[in-house]
Amino acid sequence: METSTRTIGELARDAGVHVETVRYYERRGLLKQPRRAGGWRRYDDEALRALQFVKRAQELGFSLDEVSELLSLRSSSSERTCNRVRTRAVAKLADIDAKVRDLTAIRVTLEQLSRACPNDGPAGRCPILGAIGGTTACNGGCANG
Repeated sequence: METSTRTIGELARDAGVHVETVRYYERRGLLKQPRRAGGWRRYDDEALRALQFVKRAQELGFSLDEVSELLSLRSSSSERTCNRVRTRAVAKLADIDAKVRDLTAIRVTLEQLSRACPNDGPAGRCPILGAIGGTTACNGGCANG
């Protein structure tokens, strides 16, 4: 069975990434070095699948180091592989939950500061700039902030 091959430009286009991204992933070991044909690097369908895997894993919040580990697990024949992948997914969920909590706290603070802003006056009395700069420039006028 013959598989299609692609140049690096075709691979990048088909995966929706830049050529430099493909090269970077090769240097990081996320993509295998391709075979050469006629002086050109030629990428097979597996390279496209691997590149799509990396891209999707990143969209789900996995770092490139984590993606590398997932790729190695993907090719594992161990009976415990699925459990190991699930463990990484659950850990990523915990990271995401922590980020959501942090972002929610940031949102609440920004809402309070925005409400406290008099919408006019000099920068020295701006509660938002005061909070960012570590000074309490709103003279008690900040809502819980």
